[in-house]
Amino acid sequence: MNFYKHVRETLRLSIPLIVGHLGHMLMGVTDSIMVGRVGTQSLAASAISNVLFFLVLVLGLGISMAVTPLVAQAFGAGENKQCGVVLRQGLLVNLLTSLVLFGLTLLLADSLKFMHQPPEIVEPASIYMKVLGFSIFPMMIFQTYKQFAEGLSVITSAMIIALLANLVNVFANWVFIFGHLGVPAMGLTGAGFGTFSSRTFMAIAMIVVVVRSPYLKTFDPSLHYRKIDWEMIRKLMKIGIPAGFQYVFEVSSFAGASVVIGWIGTRELAAHQIALNLASISYMVSLGISSAATVRVGTALGRMDARETRLAGFSAVVLCAMFMTVFALVFIGLRNILPTFYVSDPEVISIASGILVLVALFQISDGTQAVGIGMLRGIMDMKIPTVMTFAAYWVIGIPSGYILGIRWHMGVTGVWLGLFVGLSASAIMMLVRFHRISRISP
Repeated sequence: MNFYKHVRETLRLSIPLIVGHLGHMLMGVTDSIMVGRVGTQSLAASAISNVLFFLVLVLGLGISMAVTPLVAQAFGAGENKQCGVVLRQGLLVNLLTSLVLFGLTLLLADSLKFMHQPPEIVEPASIYMKVLGFSIFPMMIFQTYKQFAEGLSVITSAMIIALLANLVNVFANWVFIFGHLGVPAMGLTGAGFGTFSSRTFMAIAMIVVVVRSPYLKTFDPSLHYRKIDWEMIRKLMKIGIPAGFQYVFEVSSFAGASVVIGWIGTRELAAHQIALNLASISYMVSLGISSAATVRVGTALGRMDARETRLAGFSAVVLCAMFMTVFALVFIGLRNILPTFYVSDPEVISIASGILVLVALFQISDGTQAVGIGMLRGIMDMKIPTVMTFAAYWVIGIPSGYILGIRWHMGVTGVWLGLFVGLSASAIMMLVRFHRISRISP
């Protein structure tokens, strides 16, 4: 298969994944828009709590993603029944992970009062975050079955479920945020109940799809545990824990940026949340392509084809760069319009408009590093890239943002420039690493 055919194949696999990831992201955008109607204070509170909660959640998402390359490699090697073993042991690992993450969420929620945030947002943000914590359980169940299906290139069902979940989320938000159908208006806390409702729907729907699919029955997706397979659990953790921390280091850099911006002011934090929300939409596109890269690279590795492994990876990089260039142009062209969908405060809109120029600046870097992580996960290279991720964001990115934003008094602009530097460093390191490792793999 030549390079351009690889690009087309990656695109074919990516589109449902992208739509599915955008469906997830749309729930966050909807929450921000609906919470923004309550007031700037509620939007600022959701900003800090969502960033911190996502910091916990991505650790679980990363761990759950270990299911995909193991399933893809088993499929590529023709070991169909082994795919079901990965699913069952993965579900066990992910449920235990959920308990740990729930406890971490509660601890972080109670720690908000020590983060020097505006006093008026601390209590509502803490309560909201605790409600969000309960949604970890259904989310991790959904992820387990979704990653199993993705490893077998069955991706349309998860996309449809994610889109339908938005309808559940909007309805639940309407009920709980604003108070309808006999339920008292809960404001920001109601958005947490809306998230829990939509994620519960996703988990149930994904289980039904996988268990009832005639095609997937070939891969034994039943819950008939024959034993605890410690060797498989070890493989899942060997991939999942580093993958989780890769995402933690990236997301925590944005969480750190949110904390620093919170020191600057409430309006700045609200504007940051708007820009971050919009940047997350384009990131979901790169994450979809990254997931496709993991599947295609993992399948090629299972077939012991080094050339196809490299082509599968680098074609994903090119495809992602094309998408992210389009997003960069959109963010620049609509920078004065997009923030108005969130708030009506002129000062917040002005600040957010300026940030969107910086968001456009780092689009290709953000997409490249995301795909780089996916490619390396596909060839089971996890430890060194995890160290690289930490260095890019916490040795380079956040210190740069702090110096530029606080020490050099560049404010929000300086903090986001620091994020750009960190993302660019990560992108370069991931590409170089894949180029070196894929030459000798398998």
